[in-house]
Amino acid sequence: MKRIVVIGTSCSGKTTFGAKLSQLLKAPNIELDDIHWRPGWIEIPDEEMRELVVKEVEQESWVVVGNYGFVRDIIWRRADTIIWLNYPFRIVLYRALKRTLRRVIIKDVICNGNVETFKRSFMSRDSILLWVLQTYHRGRRNTPQLLKNPENDHLQVIEFRHPEEAEEFLKKKL
Repeated sequence: MKRIVVIGTSCSGKTTFGAKLSQLLKAPNIELDDIHWRPGWIEIPDEEMRELVVKEVEQESWVVVGNYGFVRDIIWRRADTIIWLNYPFRIVLYRALKRTLRRVIIKDVICNGNVETFKRSFMSRDSILLWVLQTYHRGRRNTPQLLKNPENDHLQVIEFRHPEEAEEFLKKKL
């Protein structure tokens, strides 16, 4: 395991898990959200993001965190392991609500200086909560098909169905 991709629905804990794993493995942690979002919640153009991702994954080892489909071919081709945080909806929704409320209240800075606001989080089409509701089931349905594609045969796939499994995995890596 030298080049690992951590995937899962939004609010499944990819960022936290990826940071811990990269620290344990002493490998660079590449956050796709940090590449994708500019200050002011401006999205980077797809082609520019693809160029940046190509440069990032040229490294010998890394942990990439994220699910951006338009860069998947670049990342998965170089990866040797996929870790899928495939948690039940109730866990993901609870985490989404808890995380979003915390970020709104304490003005947590994320993704290049951006902050989540009450309006954006609860009363907007850009709401992370709405995004979770819209994408959760699609991701759980599509991911197994993606993993079965012949171009991904080289990947070791590790699937965690509950956060405790992921935590146990990290403890074993110590």
